[in-house]
Amino acid sequence: MEQERKLQTNLDTDFLKLIAIIAMLLDHVGNVFFPQYPVFRWIGRIAFPIFCYCMTVGLLYTHDIKKYLTRLGIFAIISQPFWILAFNPDDVWGNLTNWNIFFTLFLSLLSLWAFQEKKWWLFALGVVALALGGFDYNYNGLVMMLIFLLCRNRPGLGALLYFLTWIPALWGGDIADPRCPVIAGHAINWTIFGLGAMPFIFLNTHTNLRVPKWFFYGFYPAHLAAIALVRFLMKV
Repeated sequence: MEQERKLQTNLDTDFLKLIAIIAMLLDHVGNVFFPQYPVFRWIGRIAFPIFCYCMTVGLLYTHDIKKYLTRLGIFAIISQPFWILAFNPDDVWGNLTNWNIFFTLFLSLLSLWAFQEKKWWLFALGVVALALGGFDYNYNGLVMMLIFLLCRNRPGLGALLYFLTWIPALWGGDIADPRCPVIAGHAINWTIFGLGAMPFIFLNTHTNLRVPKWFFYGFYPAHLAAIALVRFLMKV
C-alpha cells in the first residue's frame, strides 16, 4: 500500500516550501511597493503551483487529513484580515469575501481528498465553490493537484500535462497590462511564469532541509501583517 501511495516526484518538501514562500514574499512586496517592476510578480508565479504540489504530498503522507485541513482552515481565517489590510486597505468591506490563498488551498485539498475517497458530491461542491467564489486561481489549483495525484508514479506524463495546462497563457495576455511580457507585439499572459515551478516539482532534490511545520503556517499571516504595517507607516 505504501509503495502504491509513494510519489516519484520531488519529496524534498521543506526545501520546496522555502522556495515557495520566498517567491511569494517577492511577489507580494513587488505587488504593493514596486508595481512598476513586473519581475517580482513573475517570480511569484512559481509559489502557488509548488504549494499545490506540497498539499498533494501532504494528502498522501499525512496521518490525519482532518487535522491537516483544520490547520489550513484556522490559518486561512487568521490571515484574512491581514490579507485585506496588506492589499486592499482602502476597501476593507468590499474585500471581505475575496479570500486569501489559504482558503483556495483548503478547498482544493478538501476537494482532492473527496476525489480520492470517491465522495463525488463533496468533490462537485468543492469545484463549484472554487469556480464561483472569490478565490485566487479558482479551480486551477485543484486541476494541478489532480495531475500531481494521478501521475504520482508517472512523472514524465505529469510534467507533460502540467506544461500543457499553461499553454493557454500564450494567447491570454493584455498588451495594456505591464505584467504581461510582449514579444513581437504579442502579449503573453503573465501567469505563464508558473512553468518555472516545473523543475522544483519534477526533479528530485536532496537538501535534507528540515523546517518546523509551524514556520510555514505562521509565515503567511506574519508577512501579510508586516506588509500592512509598512504600508500604513509609509502611507502607500
